[in-house]
Amino acid sequence: MRVNQLVLHNFRNYVNIDISFTANINVFIGPNAQGKTNLIEALYLAAMGRSHRTNTDQELIRWDQSAASIEVVFFRQDVENSLKFKFITSQNKEILYNSHPLPVREIIGSLNAILFSPEDLLLIKGAPVLRRRFLDNEISQANPIYYRQLLNYNRILGQRNNLLKKIREGKAGIDLLSPWDEQLAKVAATITEKRLESVKKLTMLANLHHRKLTSNSENLTVNYYLSGAKKDKIDNLHRWYHSQFDQQRKQDILNGSTGIGPHRDDLIILVNGKNLRNFGSQGQQRTGVLAMKLAELEFIKSETGEYPILLLDDVMSELDAARRSELLLFIRERIQTFITAADEQYFSKIKFGKFYHIQNGMVTE
Repeated sequence: MRVNQLVLHNFRNYVNIDISFTANINVFIGPNAQGKTNLIEALYLAAMGRSHRTNTDQELIRWDQSAASIEVVFFRQDVENSLKFKFITSQNKEILYNSHPLPVREIIGSLNAILFSPEDLLLIKGAPVLRRRFLDNEISQANPIYYRQLLNYNRILGQRNNLLKKIREGKAGIDLLSPWDEQLAKVAATITEKRLESVKKLTMLANLHHRKLTSNSENLTVNYYLSGAKKDKIDNLHRWYHSQFDQQRKQDILNGSTGIGPHRDDLIILVNGKNLRNFGSQGQQRTGVLAMKLAELEFIKSETGEYPILLLDDVMSELDAARRSELLLFIRERIQTFITAADEQYFSKIKFGKFYHIQNGMVTE
């Protein structure tokens, strides 16, 4: 997978830019608050259909303008494609894939991208929602059907939670829960099965990278934590979820929310058998995150046949020299990468790629 061109019009602090990229490493250099991350954001938005920095499309439109656009020209399986996003004040964004309208829910899997930012360093020690999002984004890009199942799960979950609140308030009967329990149990089982399958592959890939990063001194394992489960393996997830919803019914009504399900699960990351979140040093945790991110790239490659593009937003300053070297060595001539940085010193030994200098929304090579 390779991005050839990015065209922005009134996007963030850019008026009009048209950038062509190399197939190897593209480095955006410049002081802070000049627009480097805006370029990463545009590429991420093209891949995921949403920004990683805001939930409001209006914020993407340049100040005092009423409309903005992003266009990305890229190759997938050696076939040229284009994605164009149009943002207009007080309207839903419009997406065109090869000039044809495309719903947001259908965009996942068109252009695959992995983002690595300083926030990702919280992947191990942060909240479970970060690890669920990491896993869901990975699987969704490799398997768009999973993404649609996830959307369906969240829709059913929201409706069940609304009903729970109404029952608690005496505005609905408890008998209305049964059909929602059946629907939720079925989709929850499908999602969990796919997650469990993916974690098996992820733990193998992550451990290979982790051993390399630690000179074979440490083994990394990723376990899937199934909320509410009292044993590691459950023979029939559909039936198990159904029974859990029955057992939890009174508590769920009291809370007005569903206490069991994929939205409550977590990843437990171990190094040499010890929980990395609780017992790992900061250096071990960062090594674990890097191993997980490299494994994510390999996972998508194994599922789709080609590497995604890699977006590194100001992450080089957060890694020590050894980890930076290992990361650059892995991506060199293998993965098209876009890097933001304020200092060129991190790349003094790079003999490949292309540098773009960013100043006040202007791009020069």
